[in-house]
Amino acid sequence: MSRWQELTGGTSGAEYAARFEALVRDGKDVHGEAAFCAALLPPGARVLDAGCGTGRVMIRLAELGYDCVGVDLDASMLEVARERAPRLPWFQADLAAFDPAPLGIAADFDLVVAAGNVLPLVTPGTEAAVVQRLTAALRPGGLLVAGFGLDAAHLPVPPSFTLAEYDVHCAAAGLAPVARFATWDAAPYDDGGGYAVSVHRRDR
Repeated sequence: MSRWQELTGGTSGAEYAARFEALVRDGKDVHGEAAFCAALLPPGARVLDAGCGTGRVMIRLAELGYDCVGVDLDASMLEVARERAPRLPWFQADLAAFDPAPLGIAADFDLVVAAGNVLPLVTPGTEAAVVQRLTAALRPGGLLVAGFGLDAAHLPVPPSFTLAEYDVHCAAAGLAPVARFATWDAAPYDDGGGYAVSVHRRDR
C-alpha cells in the first residue's frame, strides 16, 4: 500500500480539491508547477502528469496548449479530475507498474512531471521502479521534473526519501541532472533545504 493510501484511505479527492479552491478564493496562485513546466517546453509538447491527483496541474497545462495525459492511483482524486475536465485523458494506475502500451498511450512524452510529493508518497521500496517507469515513458532527450518535500515541514508523512536516493535512482534509469531549485518559481536550491524541484533529462 502506498503511503498516500495509508494517509488518506483513498477517499480524499473532494477534500483535496476544496483546499486548493480556498487558496484560489484567497487570491493565491496555484499554477506554479504548470508555469514551471511551460517554461521548459513550447505548447504542443506531450506531457505526462504522473500522480495527477485532481488534475490541477494538467488542466492548466492543457489550457496552455500542451498535449497532456494524467495518471494516478487514487480513484477519488481521478473522479474530481474527470468531472472538471471530462475531455482530457485520465488513467488509474500504480506508477511503480505503469505501462503506457496497454492503455493505448505512446511512450514518447517530452516531459513527465511528478508534483505534489508523489515520490515520497509511493509504496515504500518502489521509488526506484517509479523512476524507471517514468523514464521509460519519455522520448530520448525528454525531461523528468519532480518536486517533493524532504523534511517534516514539507511532508504529510515522516521523511523517508532523500535527494541522494532520488539522484541514484535517476542515474540508474539513464537520467542526467539538468537543474535543481528550491521552489516551483525557480528559487535557488541550497543543500539541506526542505523542498526540491529537480529536472533530469533522459540520455538513453
